Amino acid sequence: MKAWPDVAEILLEEGTVQNRVAEMGRRISQDYKGRKPLFVCVLRGAALFCSDLIRHVDLPLRLDFIAVSSYGASTTSSGEVRIIKDLESGIEGGDVILVEDIVDTGLTLSYLVQNLQNREPASLKVCTLLSKPDRRLVDVKVDYVGFDIPDEFVVGYGLDFNQRFRNLPYIGVYNSKPEDG
Repeated sequence: MKAWPDVAEILLEEGTVQNRVAEMGRRISQDYKGRKPLFVCVLRGAALFCSDLIRHVDLPLRLDFIAVSSYGASTTSSGEVRIIKDLESGIEGGDVILVEDIVDTGLTLSYLVQNLQNREPASLKVCTLLSKPDRRLVDVKVDYVGFDIPDEFVVGYGLDFNQRFRNLPYIGVYNSKPEDG
């Protein structure tokens, strides 16, 4: 598939992404055998990933959503995290898998993990499609990682710039311009 004009290059092809998501789902199925985890999808970026991921999880599971904001219309995180939509499910005493699209500085994830830990789940694991280890400002534990990627602003497969590009089936490097923020 050809990259869109605002995409400088395709970093991860659709088939590569889909194969890795299937592998992750099978591993989670093995790790949680006999349990009924609650998947907490971080909106909006992780929606496509989480949807595909749970199709590969062969377990009875529950799904809930949480929405946070830390980017706005910029290509860099503001570092300030706000919960926009909270969970509808109680998580006390349950097994929780937090599903993220990308872990960058770790600030958002650190905030979310602390927030969820305060609700006293029996266990809390983190699953992310993408990780940028070179950008970490906060040491956060990620239990399931799809791909480690370089320090590039990426779009596609749920990830956006200013609410655009979420529908791309691949992960591409955004062709950023100085006026983008």
